[in-house]
Amino acid sequence: MWDLLQGPAVDVAPRLLGSTVISDIGGERVAARIVEVEAYAGEGQDPASHAHRGQTRRNASMFAGPGTAYIYFTYGMHWCLNVAVGPVGEGSAVLLRAAAVVDGTDAARARRRSPSGTVPSDRDLARGPARLCQALGVTRAEDGLDLLDAASPLRLVRGAPVTAGVARGPRVGVREAADRPWRWWVQDVAEVSAYRGAKRR
Repeated sequence: MWDLLQGPAVDVAPRLLGSTVISDIGGERVAARIVEVEAYAGEGQDPASHAHRGQTRRNASMFAGPGTAYIYFTYGMHWCLNVAVGPVGEGSAVLLRAAAVVDGTDAARARRRSPSGTVPSDRDLARGPARLCQALGVTRAEDGLDLLDAASPLRLVRGAPVTAGVARGPRVGVREAADRPWRWWVQDVAEVSAYRGAKRR
C-alpha cells in the first residue's frame, strides 16, 4: 500500500479507487470500498488546498507523510477524511469523497440514523465525504492516525485496481482552481456523490 501513495496527489488519487477503508472505531467494524476521490496538491501548488499557505496546527497531518489521516471539520457540522500522500513535508492529500459500504452495514446504518429515526438507503450510507465519516465513526480524534498500520482503528487496505470505467472532472465546491479536473470516480456506481460547484458568496 505504501507504494500506492507515493508521488503527486493527482497521480495517487485515481489509484485509490477500489481500495477499502476499514474502521474499528467504537468496537464496530465498517468497511467501505472507495468509489470517488479528489486530489489536493501541496504548499504553493493548489490554492484550493488547506496546505497552500503552509503548515499550521490544523493541517499538520497533511505534511506528516504518506498514509497519515488528515481530518478536518467543515460547514460547522461535518468531518472529512483525507489521506496524506507524497513526501513528508509537502502537504499533499487525497479526499475520500464517497464509498460503498461492503461490511458492517448495520453499524453504518445506526450511525447514519437521523434524530427522527430515519435511516438512509444503503446507497447513501457513505455517498459524500461527510456521510462517509459518519458511517465510519470518524471524528477529529482519528486525525494523524497511520492508515497503513494494520493495528490502527482506521486503516486503508489495497484493493483490485480500477482500470476501466473511471471518469474525471472538476472538484466539488471549490472556488479556487475550480477548473482543475482533479476528481475521479467509478462510473455507473450508485454511491458516487452528486457534483455541485462552489456557491457564490
